Amino acid sequence: MDSFTQIALGSAVAVAALGRRTAPSKAALWGAAAGTLPDLDTFIDHGDAIANMVLHRAESHALFYLSLVSLPLGWLAARVHGQSALWRRWWLALWLALVTHPLLDWMTVYGTQLLRPFDDTPLGVGSIFIIDPAYTLPLAAGVLLALCLRGGRGLRWNAAGLAVSTAYLAWSFAAQQHVAQVARAALAERGVQAERLLVTPTPFNTVLWRVVAVTPTQYLEGFHALADGDRPMQWTAHPRGAELIARYGQHPQVRRIADFSRGFWRLTQDERGHIFVTDLRLGQEPAYTFHFDLGEASAVAAGGGSVTQRWQRPDIAAALPALWRRMRGHGGGNGLFGVADAAP
Repeated sequence: MDSFTQIALGSAVAVAALGRRTAPSKAALWGAAAGTLPDLDTFIDHGDAIANMVLHRAESHALFYLSLVSLPLGWLAARVHGQSALWRRWWLALWLALVTHPLLDWMTVYGTQLLRPFDDTPLGVGSIFIIDPAYTLPLAAGVLLALCLRGGRGLRWNAAGLAVSTAYLAWSFAAQQHVAQVARAALAERGVQAERLLVTPTPFNTVLWRVVAVTPTQYLEGFHALADGDRPMQWTAHPRGAELIARYGQHPQVRRIADFSRGFWRLTQDERGHIFVTDLRLGQEPAYTFHFDLGEASAVAAGGGSVTQRWQRPDIAAALPALWRRMRGHGGGNGLFGVADAAP
């Protein structure tokens, strides 16, 4: 999730855990710091853009390592505030602030390696977008009220914010499972046997969902809004680059993306002869966040090449109105989010 959300979550859980044992401002500050700490790995350069992608949310997001870090951090916070007798409570508060960060990231689609060093599998539920105001605002409001209101009232508002945000996560998972059922039925009617199915929310909401179905030779993209009701899903089919996969699929960088994306990837070749590998989970046709130029085909075939990330960003001026229209059930086209026309 975005940094502001992680700060709000870290502050909220620390305030809730410490309660009246210390000033809410102290708990919120330390919780915000602990909630931010795991994402400092973004400043580490692992050598190339693909390595930086797959090694983000690795050791710094592992529950085991964060649990170890929480012990000295809790002791330090208690010592700084002259509350050494409460160091166990400080430890609990900061442990919660630390581990809820990767647990929330786990609910996104990116891939969080929670189980390192025992297992480096990237895990992702994919039921919430990386920025979702409906999740963040209750947390932020609860913390703000805890800081502004004296006594137990502020703490109760903070607890209420945590409860609402947690309920929203549960809602997102339930909505995701519903859309998955709709998508499977739609694919069956089309006669498509997908190897993998991805269901993720579109930006900033959980009422419009993007679905990607992967077969050995192609992937299908569709959108379903809860407002669609029983209206059939529409799909657009795109080649995965089967011939390129047969030729370059065992290249080390391609394998890294294939494994990290859990099979949602493609290979393409441009007019210059450069090979591109794309993670299909983050973005939508034709714009993807993790789209990498591996260099000339001859170099890739020899196991070499280079790695350059080529950001593909949609036209925001067109995307936001299209998103709003599609969320309300206006579909029936091949434009952004499956609308016929991206104009307001």
